[in-house]
Amino acid sequence: MRSITTDLALLAAASALLKDATASLYEARAEDPCAKIAGQSYVAPADARACLSYFPFNETLRQNVLDVVSKVFDFYTFEDYYLAPIAEFGQPAVNIRDELARINSTGYASDYAFNKDLFDVVNGLNDGHTGWYTYCYWETFQNLLPAPVISLEVDGAQDVYVVPDLVEFISLLGTEYTSYYASLGFDWARLAGARVVSIEGLPAYSYVDYIADTVSGNYLDHGVRVNSVFSSYRISGGNYSQRFGDLAGPVFPDLDNLTMEVILGNGTEPETVVIPYLAGYLGEPFTDAASYWANNCAANNETNGVDYLTQGAAAARSRATLQPRGALAASNSQGFGIPSQFVPNLTAIYGEDILWSYILPDNKTGVMFVGSFEPEDYYGFQSQVASVISTFLEAGVTQLLIDLSNNGGGYVCLGEFLHTYLAGADFGFPGYSSAVRANTLAQKIVAADIAQGINDSYAFYPPDNWAYEGNDTAMDQSYNYITPYVTRTINGVAYNESQRFYDVCTPFNVTIPAAPPFDLSKVAIVGNGDCASTCAQFSTLMYERHNTTIAIFGGKPGETMQFKGMAGEQVLEWYDIDSEIKTAGLQDDPLAPPDLLVNADFRHNWRTAYSWEDEEIPIAYYSDLPQLRFPYTPDTYMSPQALWIFAAEQIFGSSTQ
Repeated sequence: MRSITTDLALLAAASALLKDATASLYEARAEDPCAKIAGQSYVAPADARACLSYFPFNETLRQNVLDVVSKVFDFYTFEDYYLAPIAEFGQPAVNIRDELARINSTGYASDYAFNKDLFDVVNGLNDGHTGWYTYCYWETFQNLLPAPVISLEVDGAQDVYVVPDLVEFISLLGTEYTSYYASLGFDWARLAGARVVSIEGLPAYSYVDYIADTVSGNYLDHGVRVNSVFSSYRISGGNYSQRFGDLAGPVFPDLDNLTMEVILGNGTEPETVVIPYLAGYLGEPFTDAASYWANNCAANNETNGVDYLTQGAAAARSRATLQPRGALAASNSQGFGIPSQFVPNLTAIYGEDILWSYILPDNKTGVMFVGSFEPEDYYGFQSQVASVISTFLEAGVTQLLIDLSNNGGGYVCLGEFLHTYLAGADFGFPGYSSAVRANTLAQKIVAADIAQGINDSYAFYPPDNWAYEGNDTAMDQSYNYITPYVTRTINGVAYNESQRFYDVCTPFNVTIPAAPPFDLSKVAIVGNGDCASTCAQFSTLMYERHNTTIAIFGGKPGETMQFKGMAGEQVLEWYDIDSEIKTAGLQDDPLAPPDLLVNADFRHNWRTAYSWEDEEIPIAYYSDLPQLRFPYTPDTYMSPQALWIFAAEQIFGSSTQ
């Protein structure tokens, strides 16, 4: 078995050769566009593109990247679903293998052009569990427009508006950002609350559709992607924050400006405004092109996976306590602090990390704002939920509102925990049956793990990670759940997957009440549909098992919108699947992908969850529409507290008067 030392030595040698080769090309050029902008927090998009496009296309890197991407796609559970359009979600067909072949034969002017093409193809799957993220270019220079937009109902009519809190929000970026516009003589503040008639010559909602289909990614449902285009509130870094949205905060600096036709808040006639973007730098520090490449683009000792047998179980568990995870939404950079007037002024029952809880002024509605399912403390989250609910009950709270706005997902078992706590222990197993793709290499991994006695301390494939379907008993370590495999037909193609199995999440860290702490008819969910991974699974469980009322806010008028975003089951990052292969001793197998030569991640949906309503359909492809849809208003679009009070009145008939 090759040692990790040998692996790293080979990788270092390959990376050094590539650095030397590209450095000589830089030296041959008269100007260095990266040196021009080094050390600047904000730069003009054209200058950012000049730096990104400076690195020449490299055939060796293309072949390395496509070799990795193609072989990881062999593990992707949803590949065959894209062979035909999915009408109910507005998802076009994508032949992944044809697209990879096209990319392999296309001439590119730069390494950036190649990677952007690959990113766009994978992003076009609209599955945030699956993406090509090269840290050389992805979220290094993020375009920011001083005019985020939102769909609002005003005087009974819904239209697109520049966010009314524009001045307070943009001011939070600081003078480094705002002084750029002052130097141009551009008065962005006058756009606050302006009604947007058209964008780039298209009706405003049509341009929003365009961004949802070409930029947003992440969510299979077009209606959910539309909401992602708009600005919205969320919990990020333990605090309330405001997203720019995908129109005003795209992760690539592709546009220099955006032309809007607007009617100002104090005006009656439309006027055309050309609004400049400014790119914020989020990558590693650099001084010139060579250091940019070395610090952002070249593979490092965290890029590729390791053999955990040589690293030890402690190192394996340090990755993520080896709890089954969904994924956090693929982009977390598009936001800043929320203006202070929108932070709830209620006394927080609990307010820290991803969980903020309050009692509304009606004194009978408790609110749990769950920002994600990936807390800093996996077990602490369980104790926090138990404590909050106990406090609610002691205070006489009889109904519960759960806000899942912009919840990016996280640990699968924490979603199951929250459901179990609300449904009561007597309800029984809450989760989904699931399966992994039974490609040849996956079958070899499971067989090798069993033969070598590799257990759940080291990897995800070993059988003792999972429970037998139907009895919630952990599998014997020698049980081969992937061979023989089960064959299904998807869009006319034979698809091989493992036997069905369950997650092993118990015992939880707290005592689960036998009966529901609240009448389940008095538990409701609100959000904006940007509810990813474990969040999607939790809300679907509540909906399918208890008919929980779900109210979704925002979106495009007259268009359907699912209440969940990406809803796979578990994601593996490139590091994770590479480690699975190496730990099983199969890194030299012809089917195994090579080490990446660039600093990047290729995540994929590794495990599928199947719907309770139809166990032949993954929940990701099962249409679930909310019972209630509400437009945002100037009062609710950025004020969680105002939205909660409105929702409680609409759902429970509560009154704060």
